[in-house]
Amino acid sequence: MATFIIVDDHPLARLAIRMLLEKEGHRVVAETDDGSAVMALVKQHRADVLVMDIDLPGIDGIEATTLLRSAGIKIPVVVMSGKNPDYYTQLSIKAGANGFISKQKDLSYLTHAVNAVFSGYGYFPLRMHHSDEPSDSDSERLGLLSRREFEVLKHLADGREISSIASLMQLSNKTISTYKARLMEKLGLKNQRDLLEFTRRNNIS
Repeated sequence: MATFIIVDDHPLARLAIRMLLEKEGHRVVAETDDGSAVMALVKQHRADVLVMDIDLPGIDGIEATTLLRSAGIKIPVVVMSGKNPDYYTQLSIKAGANGFISKQKDLSYLTHAVNAVFSGYGYFPLRMHHSDEPSDSDSERLGLLSRREFEVLKHLADGREISSIASLMQLSNKTISTYKARLMEKLGLKNQRDLLEFTRRNNIS
């Protein structure tokens, strides 16, 4: 039996994760819906594994993982997200997570991730899936984007204009235009048509 901390801002998601873990004989020692509370909970409960969503109030799961690693805390972290799995797999790896589960898949994949972590391995199935693809694959190119660039990409995929994105992100039009130029270059996109096709192909919105 292992002990777990669950971090997710959706009560039903936390309940589903808890039920799955308890069915496997594990015990959940703490839950929260706030990324800002993660550090304190980890220090207080000394759990074996942290299961954490990316979209959280306070600070998100990627930033929380980065802060844990910066503090020298080595608790295994399994990150979950319903957003673009290719991109967030890359971000999770960079932050120091031990596994990534897409919420677009069956929750039972969490069991595989937990087993892998306990065996001393990382669990990044999408990375394994793409391992034979060329270096310029969509997944690897998405991994080159900064979080700001990816945020701009999502807004562009939704059909927003530069001025609208600037207002939403509270940045200048020039800054957003710079982000757009950088992400277009990193993704190897030449025009708006290429951009829309890329975002459609990768389910980015």
